[in-house]
Amino acid sequence: EILETAAAINDGSYYVEWSVNEKAALEVAAGASYAGARTLITMKQVGLNVASDPLMSLAYVGVKGGMVVVVADDPGPISSQTEQDTRHFARFSKLPVFDPSSPEEAYEMVKDAFKLSEEYGTPVLLRPTTRVCHGCASMDVGDERERHQPEGFVKDSKWVIFPRLSYQNHLKIEERNPVLGEKLSTYRFNTLTGTGRRGIATGGISYAYLREALGGANPRVLKIATPHPFPEKLALEFLHSVDEVM
Repeated sequence: EILETAAAINDGSYYVEWSVNEKAALEVAAGASYAGARTLITMKQVGLNVASDPLMSLAYVGVKGGMVVVVADDPGPISSQTEQDTRHFARFSKLPVFDPSSPEEAYEMVKDAFKLSEEYGTPVLLRPTTRVCHGCASMDVGDERERHQPEGFVKDSKWVIFPRLSYQNHLKIEERNPVLGEKLSTYRFNTLTGTGRRGIATGGISYAYLREALGGANPRVLKIATPHPFPEKLALEFLHSVDEVM
């Protein structure tokens, strides 16, 4: 429902377009991002298969304007052909991925994903699952919306991914991701809560199910909101604080 909603409430400050398929959508967005525009592309997990060709190249080429790729996963599956898990695709493509556990987190993570994308010059995945996508919540919406002014396209050899440049960029990605994992260990939605020597590791919508099942109980809970790059430092802190992990 993202694209329909964005089109319905458009006040003219942004541009909305449907493409013939997910691959074309990502390529159109890549062109806009090369010119410095912020872009958001929406699809389901099966659509990511179609878009994987330009996405894998974009992981190496990078972006100038922030690019967020929203991939709605469908565990179940309730309305899809597969139950693919985009967290695995994030590891495969070496791209950051945010995994919200609620509509409120999804709202905040879009802003965080754009900032991360622009800081590191990379596409960023956002993975809302079925229950997050179909959930409703009351939340505070910021009044001040940043108006992003694209610089325009600047001719640069980095937009042409020759093998030598691809190799160099691959090395940069391998150096970047451990640093990013360290940074994400302090991300506000990656949390370590509760007490006791028995711990539960969870993330995404499963965290919401867990809180409901626990009732008033308060065991040690590790919640992972950024499965890749993995917040290893926070996970090690969790492991050292418990005797048993579920």
